[in-house]
Amino acid sequence: MPGRKELPSTLKRSPKKAQETWIKTHDSAVEEYGEGERAHRTAFGSLKHSFEKVGDHWEPKKQKGPSDKQSEKTGAAARRGGKTEEGVDANASKTHLRDVARTLDIRGRSTMSKSELVEAIKKANRKKTAAAR
Repeated sequence: MPGRKELPSTLKRSPKKAQETWIKTHDSAVEEYGEGERAHRTAFGSLKHSFEKVGDHWEPKKQKGPSDKQSEKTGAAARRGGKTEEGVDANASKTHLRDVARTLDIRGRSTMSKSELVEAIKKANRKKTAAAR
Protein backbone atom coordinates (compact mmCIF):
# COMPACT_ATOMS: atom_id res chain seq x y z
CA MET A 1 0.00 0.00 0.00
CA PRO A 2 1.54 3.34 -1.03
CA GLY A 3 -0.22 5.18 1.82
CA ARG A 4 1.52 3.07 4.44
CA LYS A 5 4.91 4.17 3.07
CA GLU A 6 3.88 7.84 3.11
CA LEU A 7 2.30 7.86 6.57
CA PRO A 8 3.07 11.21 8.25
CA SER A 9 5.06 11.08 11.50
CA THR A 10 2.14 12.42 13.55
CA LEU A 11 0.05 9.46 12.42
CA LYS A 12 2.81 6.99 13.25
CA ARG A 13 2.33 8.09 16.89
CA SER A 14 -1.47 7.85 16.66
CA PRO A 15 -4.03 5.08 17.19
CA LYS A 16 -4.22 2.32 14.57
CA LYS A 17 -7.73 3.47 13.57
CA ALA A 18 -6.37 6.94 12.66
CA GLN A 19 -3.59 5.35 10.63
CA GLU A 20 -6.00 3.06 8.79
CA THR A 21 -8.40 5.94 8.05
CA TRP A 22 -5.60 8.00 6.51
CA ILE A 23 -4.10 5.09 4.55
CA LYS A 24 -7.42 3.88 3.14
CA THR A 25 -8.49 7.38 2.07
CA HIS A 26 -5.05 8.21 0.69
CA ASP A 27 -4.88 5.05 -1.41
CA SER A 28 -8.38 5.61 -2.75
CA ALA A 29 -7.54 9.23 -3.60
CA VAL A 30 -4.35 8.14 -5.40
CA GLU A 31 -6.43 5.81 -7.58
CA GLU A 32 -8.89 8.62 -8.31
CA TYR A 33 -6.61 11.69 -8.64
CA GLY A 34 -3.07 10.35 -8.86
CA GLU A 35 -0.21 10.68 -6.38
CA GLY A 36 0.43 14.11 -4.90
CA GLU A 37 -0.89 16.92 -2.79
CA ARG A 38 -4.54 16.30 -3.61
CA ALA A 39 -4.38 12.74 -2.31
CA HIS A 40 -2.75 13.96 0.91
CA ARG A 41 -5.33 16.75 1.37
CA THR A 42 -8.14 14.26 0.81
CA ALA A 43 -6.68 11.84 3.37
CA PHE A 44 -6.24 14.55 6.00
CA GLY A 45 -9.75 15.86 5.29
CA SER A 46 -11.18 12.42 5.99
CA LEU A 47 -9.03 12.01 9.10
CA LYS A 48 -10.19 15.35 10.55
CA HIS A 49 -13.82 14.21 10.57
CA SER A 50 -13.06 11.56 13.21
CA PHE A 51 -9.79 12.69 14.83
CA GLU A 52 -8.19 15.87 16.13
CA LYS A 53 -4.53 16.73 16.50
CA VAL A 54 -3.37 17.02 20.10
CA GLY A 55 0.33 17.72 20.45
CA ASP A 56 2.34 15.39 18.23
CA HIS A 57 -0.40 12.85 17.47
CA TRP A 58 -4.08 12.42 16.56
CA GLU A 59 -6.81 11.47 19.06
CA PRO A 60 -10.41 10.35 18.40
CA LYS A 61 -13.05 13.07 18.56
CA LYS A 62 -16.06 12.53 20.81
CA GLN A 63 -18.35 13.54 17.97
CA LYS A 64 -17.66 13.02 14.26
CA GLY A 65 -17.93 15.91 11.85
CA PRO A 66 -15.96 18.67 10.14
CA SER A 67 -13.29 20.27 12.30
CA ASP A 68 -13.18 23.74 10.74
CA LYS A 69 -14.73 25.93 8.04
CA GLN A 70 -12.48 24.46 5.32
CA SER A 71 -13.53 20.91 6.26
CA GLU A 72 -17.19 21.91 5.84
CA LYS A 73 -16.66 22.80 2.17
CA THR A 74 -17.30 20.31 -0.64
CA GLY A 75 -16.63 20.05 -4.36
CA ALA A 76 -14.98 22.94 -6.17
CA ALA A 77 -15.04 25.16 -3.07
CA ALA A 78 -13.00 22.59 -1.14
CA ARG A 79 -10.52 22.18 -3.99
CA ARG A 80 -9.87 25.94 -4.10
CA GLY A 81 -8.32 25.53 -0.67
CA GLY A 82 -8.33 27.90 2.22
CA LYS A 83 -7.16 28.29 5.78
CA THR A 84 -7.41 25.20 7.95
CA GLU A 85 -7.03 24.90 11.69
CA GLU A 86 -4.27 22.29 11.25
CA GLY A 87 -6.20 19.44 12.83
CA VAL A 88 -7.56 21.42 15.79
CA ASP A 89 -11.30 20.81 16.19
CA ALA A 90 -12.33 24.46 15.94
CA ASN A 91 -16.01 23.41 15.87
CA ALA A 92 -15.69 21.85 19.35
CA SER A 93 -16.98 23.63 22.43
CA LYS A 94 -14.87 26.17 24.26
CA THR A 95 -14.83 23.80 27.23
CA HIS A 96 -13.35 21.04 25.09
CA LEU A 97 -10.72 23.40 23.69
CA ARG A 98 -9.79 24.45 27.24
CA ASP A 99 -9.39 20.76 28.14
CA VAL A 100 -7.07 20.24 25.16
CA ALA A 101 -5.15 23.39 26.14
CA ARG A 102 -4.81 21.99 29.68
CA THR A 103 -3.45 18.72 28.25
CA LEU A 104 -0.88 20.74 26.29
CA ASP A 105 -0.09 22.90 29.37
CA ILE A 106 -0.97 26.17 27.63
CA ARG A 107 -0.72 29.12 30.02
CA GLY A 108 -3.52 31.70 30.19
CA ARG A 109 -6.10 29.34 28.70
CA SER A 110 -8.82 30.30 31.20
CA THR A 111 -8.98 33.88 29.89
CA MET A 112 -8.68 33.06 26.18
CA SER A 113 -11.50 33.37 23.67
CA LYS A 114 -12.39 30.36 21.52
CA SER A 115 -10.35 31.64 18.55
CA GLU A 116 -7.38 32.37 20.84
CA LEU A 117 -7.58 28.82 22.20
CA VAL A 118 -7.55 27.40 18.66
CA GLU A 119 -4.48 29.50 17.76
CA ALA A 120 -2.66 28.57 20.99
CA ILE A 121 -3.39 24.86 20.44
CA LYS A 122 -2.15 25.06 16.83
CA LYS A 123 1.08 26.68 18.05
CA ALA A 124 1.56 24.08 20.80
CA ASN A 125 0.85 21.26 18.32
CA ARG A 126 3.49 22.59 15.91
CA LYS A 127 6.03 22.86 18.71
CA LYS A 128 5.36 19.33 20.03
CA THR A 129 5.46 17.83 16.52
CA ALA A 130 8.78 19.54 15.76
CA ALA A 131 10.23 18.29 19.05
CA ALA A 132 9.09 14.72 18.31
CA ARG A 133 10.89 14.60 14.96
